[in-house]
Amino acid sequence: MITIDEMNIMLDEIAEELPAEIFKDLNGGVGLLDETKRSSKDPDGRLYTLGEYRRDQMGRYIVLYYGSLCAVYGNAPRERYRKHLKDVLTHELTHHWESLAGERDLEIKDEMDMDRYLSRRQRLGRRKSPPQQ
Repeated sequence: MITIDEMNIMLDEIAEELPAEIFKDLNGGVGLLDETKRSSKDPDGRLYTLGEYRRDQMGRYIVLYYGSLCAVYGNAPRERYRKHLKDVLTHELTHHWESLAGERDLEIKDEMDMDRYLSRRQRLGRRKSPPQQ
C-alpha cells in the first residue's frame, strides 16, 4: 500500500502538471488528509468520499482523503493510484470552476449518479434469493 507521504508527492506532481491558471482563486489550495470519510448520502455507510471541494469561511479549497483512497484501492499498483488521484483532483477542480461561474452542473450530476446507484443497490437487495432445491 502507498504511504501518505508517497501520495502527497504524487499529488504535488499531478498538480504541477496542470496549468497554474486552473488553481485561480483556490486560495486554500489542495490538501491530503489522513482521514477515511464515509459518504453521508449512503445510509449503509459503505461508500467512501475520496475528495471534496469546499467553499466556506476559510475560502475555497480541495481536500482529498488518504484513508478513503486506500480503503478503495488497497494494494493497487502506484500507477493506478496516480490515475485515480488525478481523476479525483480534476473532478474537484471542476467543482471549483463551476462554483466560480455560478454553475452546479457537476454537483447535480453527482447527486443524480448517487441517486441512481442507491436505487439500483436497493433494487438488487430486494430481489428474492433463487428457490432452494
